[in-house]
Amino acid sequence: MWFLYQIATALALLIGAPLLLATRGRHYLETVPGRLGGYSGPVPDRPLWVHAVSVGEVGVAATLIASLPEELPLLVTTVTPTGQRRAQALLGERAAIAYLPFEIGFAVRRFMDRFEPRALLLSEGDLWPLVLRRVKRDGLPTAVFNGRISDRGFGRMQRLRRLLSATLGRIDRFGVQTEADRERLLALGVDGSRVAVTGNLKYESAAPTGHAELESRIERLASERPILVAGSTMSGEETQVLEAFAALGGGERALLMIAPRHPERWPEVERLIAQAGSAAVRRSALDDGAGASSGRVDVVLLDSVGELAGVYRIASAAFVGGTLSPTGGHNPLEPARFAVPIAVGPSMHNFRQIAEEFDRAQAWARVADASELAATWSAWLDHPRSAAALAARARDLLEANRGARSRTLDHLAPILEIFDRPA
Repeated sequence: MWFLYQIATALALLIGAPLLLATRGRHYLETVPGRLGGYSGPVPDRPLWVHAVSVGEVGVAATLIASLPEELPLLVTTVTPTGQRRAQALLGERAAIAYLPFEIGFAVRRFMDRFEPRALLLSEGDLWPLVLRRVKRDGLPTAVFNGRISDRGFGRMQRLRRLLSATLGRIDRFGVQTEADRERLLALGVDGSRVAVTGNLKYESAAPTGHAELESRIERLASERPILVAGSTMSGEETQVLEAFAALGGGERALLMIAPRHPERWPEVERLIAQAGSAAVRRSALDDGAGASSGRVDVVLLDSVGELAGVYRIASAAFVGGTLSPTGGHNPLEPARFAVPIAVGPSMHNFRQIAEEFDRAQAWARVADASELAATWSAWLDHPRSAAALAARARDLLEANRGARSRTLDHLAPILEIFDRPA
């Protein structure tokens, strides 16, 4: 069965590789050696292995890692290149950073033989059957922290319950965000003694690193205009954001910053901005002084990784992407931290608990399309007191939900204690 699984994985990689390389070649080609178990950096001594798929999960992992002993050897893996860069930025001085190997025997074997980890923690629950099989064969304790099961994920897992039972059985402990996540694991056959509701670590994330020079440059470009930030936007959303911006008065009334979720889309979004007729500059060009003397700039394309969370600090209003497209949403807590009024679309199923809490507290505005986004942003600019009251409710909600970190550490204590003993 495992041989057939590896053959199927290899075939999927071979079939999908041409499309992936055609669309994201430069972005992904350089990651292949790492995904085959290659690594050239320093190797920590029998580390705690923390796996985080992409940018959001890396942030969660960093929140947990900040509470671990500094002397604890650490290995952090990611799946996506953007996650890898974020891990390097947040944790590069604290941990070895590598790619999770492909689900192919020799790649997993090469990875495990190189690092020899002592335990594995999985941020939010990214489960890979072959990796977990090798991990348990080597006797490593394993745990999921900040776990969640989305609506779509639960449907798939139910259909594959028999195939998943062995994989889920290789996880010793599950720390999940909500009671609904716990109930879903129980429905999938996981014993309740292995599952605890620990809360959402995203409420516990540390304040993002400030970028004072960047923020100062953006504020100079704004020339006292309010700054609108559209963060983590997905395909199809930038057009709606630009339409909303034009409808509320465009650059005569505000400066717009657009931060696409995926770096490979930066050129595409730059073209969309040009087609909209807006005077624009890339964030990367600001380092060369672009925009300083070329007349008014109306739109800034944030073509960088890891700076969006800090940029919300100077925003007058925000739109969180992945919500007008049927993507499932992105993290609204980053603008909430700075008491920025937030607009989101209808698609927030990946953050169902957070969304329900924001809805109940009336801590953001729901918009259905470009016209509603324009009306919402315009109302906030016209009535800053009501916008500030809404934003304060979002910040208060974030503060009220703290405590997940201590509960997570308590849940993981039996695994973390093995590092108090000689390897």
